[in-house]
Amino acid sequence: MSGNTGTQGGRGRLGSMLSGLAVAVGCLLFLGGFVGGALIYQPYTVPTDSMTPTIDDGSKILAQRIDGDDVRRGDVVVFKDPLWGDSPMVKRVAGVGGDTVACCDRDGRLTVDGKAVVEPYLTPGMGGRTVASDKEFSVTVPQGSLFLLGDDRHTSLDSRTHLEEAGQGSVPRSTVVGRVDAVVWPANGLLEPPTGFADLPGGTSRPGPFEALFTAIVAGCVLILAGAAYGPVANLLTRRSAGARPGKRERVGA
Repeated sequence: MSGNTGTQGGRGRLGSMLSGLAVAVGCLLFLGGFVGGALIYQPYTVPTDSMTPTIDDGSKILAQRIDGDDVRRGDVVVFKDPLWGDSPMVKRVAGVGGDTVACCDRDGRLTVDGKAVVEPYLTPGMGGRTVASDKEFSVTVPQGSLFLLGDDRHTSLDSRTHLEEAGQGSVPRSTVVGRVDAVVWPANGLLEPPTGFADLPGGTSRPGPFEALFTAIVAGCVLILAGAAYGPVANLLTRRSAGARPGKRERVGA
């Protein structure tokens, strides 16, 4: 009896220690993921349908806080320029300082310094033909600036709308407040990489740590729940085991 009780007590202490460790590690992961996300990302609500089908009107997005100097072609950015309005806006970077951005080539594609850019997110317009813009243009982007386009080229009010203004519709890099990494509502996850811009000088940006932070939060939840559930489950199993154990028969003296 004493040996069995000692064994069960040892296992119980080990289990309690492991469950406590699981809860502690889970809390660190969960809180670390949330705190890291709050420091790195800023949530926004997209106010228009100019970025459909990539981002729908009313979607909740997470934009990584970055410096405007870190922006590359193909990035979807949140920016705030007083000449465009008082609210933050979301557009895709089509060109950076020094680029000549033009539309369209004979296949209806956008070109950057004469190189055609494949944009799979574009949708067909009237007549079923997909073109990068229904308005022809050719712009040399000033140094330190960005040329921005919406993914819905049929309705988006973007740099094309401001071609007659200073900078021909470009905005300073300093107006950028974040780079969009993910759509969290509806839960579409990470944006598709802008592969059409990958072959241009400088390449494209890498996604931020959204997936790592999300994984940490989920793993933390699992560990906390598993550790918290150990005690009640262990007690229930012990009671069932004790109830199923047959009692000793009394010895009858001669």
